[in-house]
Amino acid sequence: MEQKTGKLYLIPTRLGDNPPLEVLPLSIHKVISEIDNYIVENEKTARRFIKSVCPEKPQPSLILNLLNKYTQEDELFSFLDACKKGKNIGLLSEAGCPGIADPGAEIAKIAHRNNIQVVPLVGPSSIILALMASGMNGQSFAFNGYLPIDKGERKSELKRLEKLSQDQNQTQLFIETPYRNNKMLEDLCAVLHPATRVCVACDITLSTEYIKTMPANEWKNAKVDLHKRPAIFIIHKD
Repeated sequence: MEQKTGKLYLIPTRLGDNPPLEVLPLSIHKVISEIDNYIVENEKTARRFIKSVCPEKPQPSLILNLLNKYTQEDELFSFLDACKKGKNIGLLSEAGCPGIADPGAEIAKIAHRNNIQVVPLVGPSSIILALMASGMNGQSFAFNGYLPIDKGERKSELKRLEKLSQDQNQTQLFIETPYRNNKMLEDLCAVLHPATRVCVACDITLSTEYIKTMPANEWKNAKVDLHKRPAIFIIHKD
């Protein structure tokens, strides 16, 4: 009798340290209670998250494979060996949803190639939540990751994204290293057309959550400190 293949569960995590059940459904607890094999970005934070969701789960039973910038490509294929032996595996993001601005997408790709079922679970995505609250076009949008650090290149890219938003009625989203957030907002005010709408969404789902959409010229007078606060920037020129 052929052995049944396990599934790869994509398990969202919190965007901060709020209690798990404030932002995660009970299905997350059920899946974590049943899975011992995980693919994670950081062992310490993964163990802390698993314990917060499922405190009764024995930590010594956990098998954690690390997926980060130091992981070699040939290691990735072995991460799903447990699935081939009939065991389910959980893929944890460091924050938010696996595979969305996250290295987990590569694991999901390998799973599909090996006919392993990929099961996404419900949870918070800062990108989607920011877009939901922005008041901008949610029918057509693009996430652009980090913009160039070089001042000239960044200005050109912002102009390109602004034109793209107007020409295609497409909302443009991007992020910045948290300690450069305030400089990013200054650049948006200096580079974009005064009427271009800018949304800043930071600390999403936390008690300090801040989400505001205004024309670029109005942000010049805004008194908001984004330093070291995880933020999403969104622009759209009508």
